[in-house]
Amino acid sequence: MSQWHRALVRHDGKVVVMDRSTRKPEGYELTVSPIYAGLCGTDIQMLRGLRDDPSLILGHEGIARVTEVGKDVPANLAPGTLVCINPTHRSDPAFLLGHNVEGLLQENVLIPAIAVRDGLVIPLSTVHHSATATLLEPLAAVHYAFELLSDHNPDTLVVFGDGVIGHLAVRAAADKLVAGIRIQHLHHTEQGMAWSRRYEAGAAQCVLNNAAGTALLSSLSEGARVAVLIATPRNATLACLETALRYIRGEVRINLLGGLPADAATPLLPGVLLSQIRAANCGGKPMPGVVQTHQTNHAKTVQLVGQRGVANRHLRSAAEELMKQPERYSSLITHTLSLEKAADVMTHLASSTERQFDGRRLIKLAVQFSTET
Repeated sequence: MSQWHRALVRHDGKVVVMDRSTRKPEGYELTVSPIYAGLCGTDIQMLRGLRDDPSLILGHEGIARVTEVGKDVPANLAPGTLVCINPTHRSDPAFLLGHNVEGLLQENVLIPAIAVRDGLVIPLSTVHHSATATLLEPLAAVHYAFELLSDHNPDTLVVFGDGVIGHLAVRAAADKLVAGIRIQHLHHTEQGMAWSRRYEAGAAQCVLNNAAGTALLSSLSEGARVAVLIATPRNATLACLETALRYIRGEVRINLLGGLPADAATPLLPGVLLSQIRAANCGGKPMPGVVQTHQTNHAKTVQLVGQRGVANRHLRSAAEELMKQPERYSSLITHTLSLEKAADVMTHLASSTERQFDGRRLIKLAVQFSTET
């Protein structure tokens, strides 16, 4: 027997609230009911047709309650358990939550057996009942990024991108890299700069990614040890990589977190297959991560690293951090909306680059499904 529920569904270039059915779970399957689910930058790319992921229901960030289980589901995932879901299966591309499997932006979600059997449904031992839980997966991605950058022993962190990943990174850097690290945060728009000035994150130097940004990068000494995190949409990653290669003179390791088109290449790195660098680290493996060293066309040595997905350890560490220091991150949840209001915002995002809603810049949209406290 199927159960009917409401879902945010992509339909004819819009997002609408529709009734959907979910059958009862069998075997290792289980059903969850989201409490909060977030809209991320990748979701926005999908709404705009910049990615061809087939799922009609997006969403891979958030928390949920287990509501029904198949007969083979382990006891630690009993109904009522609060969980998050690791959205990326490291070795099976058939499970990518919200991309090729229907995501969390609906009232009930059937989680397939492969995700349950392989440990991607993670019980949360600490109660997360606020919208900041939608930051759990992106903060886990930042933890993974810093894991791949930390043994470079940077004294400077350069962050490209003023979306939620970029803002999380500048807030977490002092704890996860080194206390007192110099942070340079390069923004895409004046509106993004204005938001950062209002919600300043520690000692980060905020600047537009234009002539002012390149001047700031050029001011770093040749003796600096620089970690670069490129946290941009995939259509902007290559340009930011080239900016870093041209203007940073110190010893540099660059993390291509933002993703790249499959054929991405730059004459600054002749013969380098950039998409392979990003794919070399997935879901927290291998350990230590793969770091490649290359020469630019000007004979400068650079280190390149990339990542896909996160490991469960990153999700657990992010959950712990959000519980310990919610005030550090809560300002990033700029909009908490019902399904109906979220549908309107998502429809607008599908056809516009405008990020202002209700007089506020959108950083993270959290969709609220449950009123439990």
